[in-house]
Amino acid sequence: MHDSAYSATVKAINRFATIRNYVIGFYIVEYEQHGNDRATYGDRLLKRLAERVDKRGINETLLTNSRKFYLTYPQIKDYLTAISPTASEKSLEKSPTASDKFTTPAEKLMSNLSFSHIVELLTVDDSLARFFYETESVRCCWSVKELRRQISTNLYFRAGVSEKPELLLERTEVNTSPTLTIRDPFSFEFLGLRPEAFTESDLENALITHLQDFLLEMGKGFCFEARQKRMIIDDEYYFADLVFYNRILHCNVIIELKDDEFRHADLSQLNAYVSYFRENEINPGDNPPVGILLCTRKGDKMVEYALAGMDNNLFVSTYMLSLPDKKTLQDFLLKEISK
Repeated sequence: MHDSAYSATVKAINRFATIRNYVIGFYIVEYEQHGNDRATYGDRLLKRLAERVDKRGINETLLTNSRKFYLTYPQIKDYLTAISPTASEKSLEKSPTASDKFTTPAEKLMSNLSFSHIVELLTVDDSLARFFYETESVRCCWSVKELRRQISTNLYFRAGVSEKPELLLERTEVNTSPTLTIRDPFSFEFLGLRPEAFTESDLENALITHLQDFLLEMGKGFCFEARQKRMIIDDEYYFADLVFYNRILHCNVIIELKDDEFRHADLSQLNAYVSYFRENEINPGDNPPVGILLCTRKGDKMVEYALAGMDNNLFVSTYMLSLPDKKTLQDFLLKEISK
């Protein structure tokens, strides 16, 4: 009871802070700027306002974020009008702003995300990418730290949503069948491994040591089952690197780790392991198992040819052990956008 009351109190405080900051943004834009959205004018104004207010917690940074919050999320105006008798249409009449069909309902934003989450989301300029991070934050209950990490590692591109925006709408549908989204590449910068000197064993040990971070990077619903899972096939022992169970998809996920580029022989090995699980490890009510091969590099055509004709659900993805430098990131984004 105490924990429930505490949680409700924290949630109410967070919502109040978010509403307060939105109203601050409304006041800055509509009253101080008279609806004018000139950035240079706004910067000078915010500095003067911060000096005038001189109240603890109200500074230029907060005013800047509040102003951007108001301009970025016009849908919250209707939400405030509905919940507050004093927030009339006239008092919260907003300046014209661009609309987009990929818009998270205000109630969902206010009920699930703190203003600290909002501040991280405001760093994403692309509205479609921002909608993706909003959706995933709510769906996966991300902390502010995890949201910041996923933005910095460009999950929007790694999850393939930038190429197929329709996948984004599917994630918001309550009654759609769950599907497994495979990121490419996965970001394992939290492992602290040196890209130029590591083995498959080093990678496996590090992933187990940082299991919580690994599960967050894998996505929603993953539960760890085993490492070096032993299988007996034709009186010989074989070992699957990592085995998970996805409680949403109701299936085992077998992961094979490689410290080199993709080779088709590795996929044949994974296919055999997945087939073994399908025949020997599956429980009543489970869906067929899934296999994921993680490697440092891959050629798309070779992967396509290697997967051709295989009945099992197999995926090949890459991983990176450190965040890319600015040029590498720019090249990656340009490549993704041009697809």
